[in-house]
Amino acid sequence: MDFKTKIREILDFPTPGVQFKDITTLLKDGEAYHQAIDELVKYASDKKVDAIVGPEARGFVIGAPLAYALGVGFIPVRKPGKLPAETVEVVYDLEYRQDRLSIHRDAIRPGSRILIADDLLATGGTVKATVDLIKQLNGQVVGTAFLIELLYLNGRDQLENIDIFSLIQY
Repeated sequence: MDFKTKIREILDFPTPGVQFKDITTLLKDGEAYHQAIDELVKYASDKKVDAIVGPEARGFVIGAPLAYALGVGFIPVRKPGKLPAETVEVVYDLEYRQDRLSIHRDAIRPGSRILIADDLLATGGTVKATVDLIKQLNGQVVGTAFLIELLYLNGRDQLENIDIFSLIQY
């Protein structure tokens, strides 16, 4: 399947000059969504992961079905104040501003093999922050899986020595 045909592009969102890649058009297409997750499962199946970590919020719609298909747990990474138990937190740079992410302090057992799943790899800020959270909890990041990668923003540079899989590249 040509997954690029399932992605809607919106000019000047969220700021002028940006061509936003909208995955909601892929998500609403049951066959395309199913096949996209299946492709991510193929990538992840040999990683022997203990859990999938997905950053808020679109990482949930990629990571949760991936975790389900692999028969492993899903761990959400959220904005501060959204998780009910004790958390660890990191501040990071986005494409357009600074932000913070948090994870439950007891979410990852030391040495656990973790795969990060999200919708988009752009500048790499969000995924790098997620890697940092996992490392704070002594987890081992064994790979990352994305629906889309914007190659021209060089997000891979933030993920030295981490395996990266992206289904669609621009």
